[in-house]
Amino acid sequence: MSNTEPLYFLSFCIEAYKMRHHLSGADVLQLFDKTGATQYLIDGYEVLHTQGEDWIVADIEEFIRLHI
Repeated sequence: MSNTEPLYFLSFCIEAYKMRHHLSGADVLQLFDKTGATQYLIDGYEVLHTQGEDWIVADIEEFIRLHI
C-alpha cells in the first residue's frame, strides 16, 4: 500500500458524504475534522476501503452521531 491510498480513500469518503447530505466539500471536511472522522477513516483504511459506498457512508454517519 502506498501512503497516498488512505488519502484517496478519504477523498472518496468526503465526496460520497457530501453528495448524500448535499453539503460542500469544505463543510464535510470541517465536520470530519471536528468529530475525528478524518483520522478514523485514515486509521481504518485497511478494513473500511473494502466495503461498499452505502455501508461506508452509513458507518461515517454512525461515527459522527457518536462523536458530535
